Amino acid sequence: MRRKKTAQDEIGFNITPMIDMTFLLLIFFMVTSKMTKEQKKMDISLPLASSAVMPEDISNRDIVNLDGQGQLHVANRDVTDDEMRAYLKERFRATPPLKIYLRADLNTPAKRIRQFMEMASQAGAVNVIFATYQR
Repeated sequence: MRRKKTAQDEIGFNITPMIDMTFLLLIFFMVTSKMTKEQKKMDISLPLASSAVMPEDISNRDIVNLDGQGQLHVANRDVTDDEMRAYLKERFRATPPLKIYLRADLNTPAKRIRQFMEMASQAGAVNVIFATYQR
């Protein structure tokens, strides 16, 4: 005799692994965005550029802030030129190639930006991009 199908006989779809993955991704993005925001927390007025193109992924770059008075900031703390040189050399040794995302205030003297670029070059930086607002 044939048995009638009941609601319990139907094959279900187990969504538990999908929920687990969703929460893992959510936690990952929350943690990584917090780290990036911490490094960008400084109040810096970025210059405008008509041809500004922001790379899609800056996660593998060291973020360096240069305020209007020419003070360097890395990882949310003020650093001297010597500390910056040591930091850049250490970062180059740890994870070559050294790539930098420079957030220089629009009031920063060009001479000071050039000094930083020389520091980065001497430390082995292969790529420095400037943060700007697109016009």
